[in-house]
Amino acid sequence: MTRLDELRLSRYDGAAARGLTNQLVEVYADVYADRVDNPFFSVDRFAERLTRHQQAPGYALVTGEIAGTLTGYAYGASLRADTLWWDGLLDAVPAELIRETGRRTFALNEIMVRAPWRRRGIAGRLHNALLGGRTEERATLLVEQGNAPAKAAYARWGWQHVGFLQPFPDAPVYDSMLLPLRS
Repeated sequence: MTRLDELRLSRYDGAAARGLTNQLVEVYADVYADRVDNPFFSVDRFAERLTRHQQAPGYALVTGEIAGTLTGYAYGASLRADTLWWDGLLDAVPAELIRETGRRTFALNEIMVRAPWRRRGIAGRLHNALLGGRTEERATLLVEQGNAPAKAAYARWGWQHVGFLQPFPDAPVYDSMLLPLRS
């Protein structure tokens, strides 16, 4: 069995991450293999989102590799002042909560670990490496309502539920969460 201390984390900005696009899409196709026939979860649609995300200001990617195999990754970017991120929010929240400045919030767009390496703390290591040292005051993410293991992990890591959000008409309704990054 592979030990967690063999996990090698690497960090990339948007320009460097573009060179890894094919590998990132391959991991996505593996992790979402049972759902890629759904147009929202299709590999092509993910590749489009990934390309758009890689061009966003403040983009960062952290990959995890064990014995030369990409086991998972996490990435995100700063929300711009004119972001559409909160447009799909289905709950009434104070306007101040969703006000963005371009430097206030880091959106954790994806965190995924291939099945053979799940439940070993890799997601937590990716999460902490991605968010550690961020200059934004908080982070946000969306998690599928039925993903109990991920929701439990996020709760342990300090994330708080904000409301429900549907980012696109053909997307599922997600739990929207926030995490303070500094006091």
